[in-house]
Amino acid sequence: MNSLIDRVKSAMVGLGTGWVLVLMLVLSIISLAIMLERAWLYWSLRDDIDDLMRDLGRLLRTGDLEGARRRLEASRSAEAAVVVAGLVEADRGVEAAQEAMEGASALQRLKLEKRLAFLGTLGNNAPFIGLLGTVIGIVAAFDELSRVKMAAAAGATQLAPEAVMGRISEALVATAVGILIAIPAVAAFNAFQRVVKGTLANTDALGHLLLAHLKATPAADPPERTGKAPARSKREARDDSEDSERN
Repeated sequence: MNSLIDRVKSAMVGLGTGWVLVLMLVLSIISLAIMLERAWLYWSLRDDIDDLMRDLGRLLRTGDLEGARRRLEASRSAEAAVVVAGLVEADRGVEAAQEAMEGASALQRLKLEKRLAFLGTLGNNAPFIGLLGTVIGIVAAFDELSRVKMAAAAGATQLAPEAVMGRISEALVATAVGILIAIPAVAAFNAFQRVVKGTLANTDALGHLLLAHLKATPAADPPERTGKAPARSKREARDDSEDSERN
């Protein structure tokens, strides 16, 4: 068991904290790239939802479904893409339009939340990666201290404080870098999640506006359900008149 521990310790001391710092540097670059890509995507999908809702409500009240569709297709927002899916299926009924919007909303949500899991995972685990580097640095510092104590030369003993302090400083740098990576990742993750929630809320508002119009639009009832007799032709009325005169 001791030999296994010595091997693990030797491997940790031999690798040092350099690989941990390189790993965190690579993760920070990936994190920054994701932040910029997501920010650009959300910026490109922005639109004035209040104006869009007003225009959509006005067009629906006038019964101009084609105009409403053109207005939505002119918007770059994810909200408009979802409601367009409902308008396409509006002639099939309210349930068909609702199902189409739910499916489109799920696709838009996947698009908006893409790569956010990486930011959340990095924000939660970057400090632990830095802590791993700290542990490796402290182990290396104690190993250095033990080797110096066993040395017989007086010059080596004088170098002990510098060697040990160097190892400990490397350990503290790893912890600091891990925290510096975690803070912006968590902040960006929370900010982007708020954007996604706001977009989905706007989507629900526009979708309910369309569904309210479809539910309020009366459907043409067949003659047998209106309670009125179907209109009689002129020939039938003339035959009935002749029968009454003969009687």
